[in-house]
Amino acid sequence: MMGNRRASGILLHPTSLPGPHGIGDLGNEAWRFIDFLAGSQQSIWQILPLGPTGYGHSPYSALSAFAGNPLLISLERLVEEGDLEPDDLAGVTLDEGRAHFGFVDPFKTRMLKKGARHFRDNATERRKTDFENFCGQQAPWLEDFVLFCALRRKFDNQPWQRWPKALRQRHPDAMERTRHELAEVLHYHRYTQFVFSEQWLALRNYANRRGVRILGDLPIFVALDSADVWAHPDLFHLDEQMQPTVVAGVPPDYFSATGQRWGNPLYRWEAHLRDDFAWWRTRLDRNLQQCDMLRIDHFRGFVACWAIPAGDKTAVNGQWWDSPGEALFAALQRTQPGLPLVAEDLGIITPEVERLRDELDLPGMKILQFAFDSGPENPYLPHNLPNHCVIYTGTHDNDTTLGWWKGLEDNMRKEVLAYLGQSAADIPWALIHLAWASVAQLAICPLQDLLSLGSEARMNHPGRPDANWNWRYPPGALNTDVQQRLGDMTRRFGRARLETKDL
Repeated sequence: MMGNRRASGILLHPTSLPGPHGIGDLGNEAWRFIDFLAGSQQSIWQILPLGPTGYGHSPYSALSAFAGNPLLISLERLVEEGDLEPDDLAGVTLDEGRAHFGFVDPFKTRMLKKGARHFRDNATERRKTDFENFCGQQAPWLEDFVLFCALRRKFDNQPWQRWPKALRQRHPDAMERTRHELAEVLHYHRYTQFVFSEQWLALRNYANRRGVRILGDLPIFVALDSADVWAHPDLFHLDEQMQPTVVAGVPPDYFSATGQRWGNPLYRWEAHLRDDFAWWRTRLDRNLQQCDMLRIDHFRGFVACWAIPAGDKTAVNGQWWDSPGEALFAALQRTQPGLPLVAEDLGIITPEVERLRDELDLPGMKILQFAFDSGPENPYLPHNLPNHCVIYTGTHDNDTTLGWWKGLEDNMRKEVLAYLGQSAADIPWALIHLAWASVAQLAICPLQDLLSLGSEARMNHPGRPDANWNWRYPPGALNTDVQQRLGDMTRRFGRARLETKDL
């Protein structure tokens, strides 16, 4: 993961950056955030999945497992490249503090269409060559994705299962006619993926030069309404109408009497085995072109998945279906030796899941907000941690630490304070101190905890279908006082930033 060094970092999705155009993007504020990380001795910037989001703007329900989110493209960078004019952005400034998806989506689409036309007619020879090289190198996924997006727009964002049968089933003649008919729209989608990649890789390279690595996120499942399922229906459990026969979720537990029905189609693993997991190998390679390391979401699903009959409204009637995790990761290791991965091993984990994680030598996740409810044997308490793990104050799915603290019963608060050995003056920083001081090789906190923010700054409420993913931090929040305080703590506990030569 990080060699033998201790390290630390911050969890922040790029949409949460400040900026003038209604959503965080890959422009100046992202570069400033890297400067803040380097200046406070951080080694890791952890992000959520970078894919183009669908309904609800969840990064975990993307239209593609390979593509980038066009909403993250910096329009100011496109002005610098000459694809847009400065006047295009004049007077477009929205309130900070929230991602204004309802405005941003049509506005950026309009600007990116203009940029695509200008690029086609006026780009320099260097950028035209870069564009052609990008399209050629990424063609195995890119051509399916741009056609999927063009058709989705043509049919008013209807799921692909409702498209005409010839396109739903990808008949070659219908596909060729569509490519001809929608040539300009296909160019637009290729352009957005090119400029996303251009901007993201420049940002990642800058982070690496400053000694910061990107820890990305790879969800185990993909969305039903995605280019991946449309292009590769044989890899998923679908019926003749291309509808799922079983869907993913988790069984009933202490938190939910009916479990969770996520709705993602399950993999037809025997089809993946037949071609030595080619789709997975391509997917991992693509994600590691974008990030230095990856968190594998729902790692336990590589041992067994909870298969729910697609027609059921709850997860109650599901059953465990075995997954070929050992064979999959053996195939992945052949192209990515060392597997720079973190296993999201939260929830009810079986010995088989722990065995696979440990055989692969992957660090698991430990969450401090889960550490205080079951006595001194709780596996998330710092005195029980192994060295080879990643400790978090909380994640994107938790309340902020301050929000969590305010919601605790009095007896639980007393337990937390007794463990900390201090008063409740600044609980978020007390838990950051606890994480940074622990033996865990890597310690990470969401930026909300660094800023001691309450529940109003929560990123996601699992199970709530909307009003998530829209938190942004205000301009100027990452001042020199915060930077110095974090840097001092990081040095004190031996987690100072990697030097560039060690990357």
